[in-house]
Amino acid sequence: MSGQSITDRITAAQHSVTGSAVSKTVCKATTHEIMGPKKKHLDYLIQCTNEMNVNIPQLADTLFERTTNSSWVVVFKSLITTHHLMVYGNERFIQYLASRNTLFNLSNFLDKSGLQGYDMSTFIRRYSRYLNEKAVSYRQVAFDFTKVKRGADGVMRTMNTEKLLKTMPIIQNQMDALLDFNVNANELTNGVINAAFMLLFKDAIRLFAAYNEGIINLLEKYFDMKKNQCKDGLDIYKKFLTRMTRISEFLKVAEQVGIDRGDIPDLSQAPSSLLDALEQHLASLEGKKIKDSTAASRATTLSNAVSSLASTGLSLTRVDEREKQAALEEEQARLKALKEQRIKELSKKPHNASTTASSPVSSSAGSINTTAAIDLFSTPTSLNSSSKLPNDLLDMQPSFQPAVHPLSAVPPVASTWGGFTQSLAVQPQTSGGLNVDFDSVFGNKSPTNINVDPTGFEDMGGLLKPTVASQIHGSIPSSKHPPGKLVSDDLDSSLANLVGNLGIGNGTTKNDVHWSQPGEKRLTGGTNWQPKVAPTTTWNPATLNGMHFPPYVS
Repeated sequence: MSGQSITDRITAAQHSVTGSAVSKTVCKATTHEIMGPKKKHLDYLIQCTNEMNVNIPQLADTLFERTTNSSWVVVFKSLITTHHLMVYGNERFIQYLASRNTLFNLSNFLDKSGLQGYDMSTFIRRYSRYLNEKAVSYRQVAFDFTKVKRGADGVMRTMNTEKLLKTMPIIQNQMDALLDFNVNANELTNGVINAAFMLLFKDAIRLFAAYNEGIINLLEKYFDMKKNQCKDGLDIYKKFLTRMTRISEFLKVAEQVGIDRGDIPDLSQAPSSLLDALEQHLASLEGKKIKDSTAASRATTLSNAVSSLASTGLSLTRVDEREKQAALEEEQARLKALKEQRIKELSKKPHNASTTASSPVSSSAGSINTTAAIDLFSTPTSLNSSSKLPNDLLDMQPSFQPAVHPLSAVPPVASTWGGFTQSLAVQPQTSGGLNVDFDSVFGNKSPTNINVDPTGFEDMGGLLKPTVASQIHGSIPSSKHPPGKLVSDDLDSSLANLVGNLGIGNGTTKNDVHWSQPGEKRLTGGTNWQPKVAPTTTWNPATLNGMHFPPYVS
């Protein structure tokens, strides 16, 4: 059963209505459940920080808004989510936090709802202080100490003396804020504070690794520094020894709560003789009397201290590499699970083999069926050939022939529609196109050379088929139909007779098309048009009060 409260559900529903997926995820990651934020929500927010179209300030403001809640669970989980994004999210997120004047103002936070709220409020105040210090450190040095390159050519090992002396106090302040969390093993009693402690543990290892490399660089340059620089360097080294003791106690708590011993580095203490050598060198620069010490002895002491600190650095590096390897293996396992799930989904889908059964080109036994089919789109080469159809259904220039002619009759040929049509010998034509005379339809020309094929489509139930005969050289009497009778099987002839019966057109026959220069066109009615004179209206004289008015002519 989910531990989300009614308030959590209402808030998530409000963000769903407004369409803000980021705000909704933040609310789901910071619910009232006494457990750490769920990994799926954290991963989604990390992905959002890597997207250029996501508003980073809005994401940060949503987290800050959640810290104003009165419940310690919501506030603590908001801090954990922010810390997680600072460590694993895009650098744009921590850059924005570093640019803000104020971050978390939780120094007076106190949850009075219960005894556990009192206890957790103390750690919330300490945790918020560390996150503020982490952002301030980034603002001062423009990089995160937990992400810098380490090693002999790392950032802290190659830093010059002036910059090193300014950077070391910054990293010390961040280390102090982390160690001030000061939690005991018996206080890690719930999933929320445990999640915060794990993030602090990882930060402590990486931060101390950078701190350790800075001290190595400082010791290597100490005997070449000026008096003031040596004084500052000696003070930094003394503070380092104190923090090494505190970090050792912090790691013991981590071991007590069940963290693997292999994930805890071994810290090697520098020899005490090194501190004496550093103090004697500073005293010599100040003109004080000191014991005589040779350069060889100082070099031996320094080399022993550097090797001891370097071994600590290697131990820290191995822990970090082990964590990276574990994260890589986790991602590979997740990818493998996704692949297996995808393969199962594809295997469950049925193969639609029947979809190609009705296709003209279908595959049979793994090969393509290339059975010859009737070609309806090719133009016939010969009208007398019985292997090809006489007329193509979609041919733009069909050879329509008169169905009944006493001079050129040939045996019938199978039709496309299953019947038989009377095929004729090829007659010379004046044009290769379709000879349709529209003038005869509208009365400007009497229909000529129009014949009817009474047997061509008998099987189709008396379907009308326009057949236009080609013009024949010679005097061939054309068939004429008596007026008043419609031809049932010829559409053109039927329309021509219908137009003749209605008396439309002059009924003259045009055998050829004659083109002439068009005369002047008048828009007033033609050559016989005469303007009409407006009628004249004559009004009788009217009498008004004994006065006569003259007639008005319009």
